[in-house]
Amino acid sequence: MNLLLKLSKGIDAFTDKLGGIIKLIVVLTIAATFLNAFLRYLGKAIAQTLISNELIQVQWYLFSMIFLFGFPYILLHNTNVRVDFLYAKWGPRRRAFIDFFGTLLFLIPFCLLAIYVSINPVLIAWGRLPDGTFGAWEVSSDAGGLPMAPLKTLIILGFLLLLIQAVSQLIKYLAILTGRHETDHVVMAAGATEQLAEEALHNLQPHEAHEAGASH
Repeated sequence: MNLLLKLSKGIDAFTDKLGGIIKLIVVLTIAATFLNAFLRYLGKAIAQTLISNELIQVQWYLFSMIFLFGFPYILLHNTNVRVDFLYAKWGPRRRAFIDFFGTLLFLIPFCLLAIYVSINPVLIAWGRLPDGTFGAWEVSSDAGGLPMAPLKTLIILGFLLLLIQAVSQLIKYLAILTGRHETDHVVMAAGATEQLAEEALHNLQPHEAHEAGASH
């Protein structure tokens, strides 16, 4: 188990570094969007076409990277949206039990399936022909569009990174189930926001009651 936890720690460290890259991509996406909007309005003002499909599709590329590379980072920090009134009330072991089997039976198979069904379309985008040879890359149908092959490859890469992080989470859930309580924070993080909100509401109510009494 110690060896598995070291592997999990290494995966988590990599995913955290990936989160830093995502922050940079977010800044680049905002810059590209601002530039695109600025050139559009400037072009209207001077009656010239300043924007291009290349710039618009760069935004697609960057947004796709945020979306796909963000999967493992969100899973690591347990910040995915949970519409669940029971999970937040459960203790670490029960959460770990649910997350362990949910990851094992649903998340990991889903990642494997997504990678499998994406392989052939991605190879075709890279120019693979029916005879097994490779020709020209797939290019966007828009005038002056960018190659689609690198963009479609991000699908496989994104789900591969999610799969790797899912394995790390599985190790940590197993550690909790076997009594390694130092990893409890992995499953407790999801309930922290709800708990803080409840505490804030609880602290606010007496204060509001006091103000209401003072006003009378």
